[in-house]
Amino acid sequence: MRTAILVGLIGANIQKSLSPALFEDACSAAGLAGHYHLMDLDHLPGRGLTDLLAAARTAGFAGVNVTFPCKEAVLPLLDEVSPEAREIGAVNTVTIGRDGRTVGHNTDRTGFRRSVEETLGRRRVEGETAVLVGAGGAGRAVAFALFDLGLRRLLVADCDRNQCEGLAAAVGNHRCEIVADASEALTGASGLVNATPIGMAGFPGLPVAPEAVGPHHWLADVIYTPLETELVLAARARGAQAMGGAGMCVHQAAEAFHLFTGRTADVGRMKKTFAEAAARRGDVRAVAAS
Repeated sequence: MRTAILVGLIGANIQKSLSPALFEDACSAAGLAGHYHLMDLDHLPGRGLTDLLAAARTAGFAGVNVTFPCKEAVLPLLDEVSPEAREIGAVNTVTIGRDGRTVGHNTDRTGFRRSVEETLGRRRVEGETAVLVGAGGAGRAVAFALFDLGLRRLLVADCDRNQCEGLAAAVGNHRCEIVADASEALTGASGLVNATPIGMAGFPGLPVAPEAVGPHHWLADVIYTPLETELVLAARARGAQAMGGAGMCVHQAAEAFHLFTGRTADVGRMKKTFAEAAARRGDVRAVAAS
């Protein structure tokens, strides 16, 4: 009989998440019976993050992923937070021990870094200046990943000034500047990252003016629903090198799978599973190179 592993995802607007397909297929390949449950705050009225985390512990989950808007809110609810997640100030993966003890981790940082290395290349980032739109949980992980890649200076924009100040303090004010207008700031930068939900299914709009992007820019969007956001398509149309969030999703999922199960996921297989699941979801383009 195969060992059963229960995990899940807590967040809002997650019905189109591909995480269940990724985790359950990786479990199957490892000889495990994996079950991945979506706990969507938009579909569970009266149930909050605290309630759902407690329910996962009671049900014997091996852990949960957390996404918008829970990546920072989950920290005080945990028994322990890894040094890296504490440095970032955001958690996207929580492991739950057999004794119910919860430990927070962050796999977004590694996921984004590896995706950039594969898709854009480290040389596009190293020694450069970039604009980051969104200073929440995803933005914090992206900021650290960019500096891992050798970024020289980060210009961060968010409608919440406190979020910006918190991110700047976390990565170091000497290498981070808060800006009011991301589109305007892009004139003095080589690239742009969107780490807001704007452009995701259910969150229409554009986080920056497309005309601010030129052929000399690179652009990354953490969103993968849809695979290619309006921002990514607009940037490519203007000659910029651009990537969506598919690669980040796969790489962070592979690391989270290891934390949940102690097993190493086949990233190549995960990419194939992602592409197939995206096609079933209705995405016309499968990002095989991500």
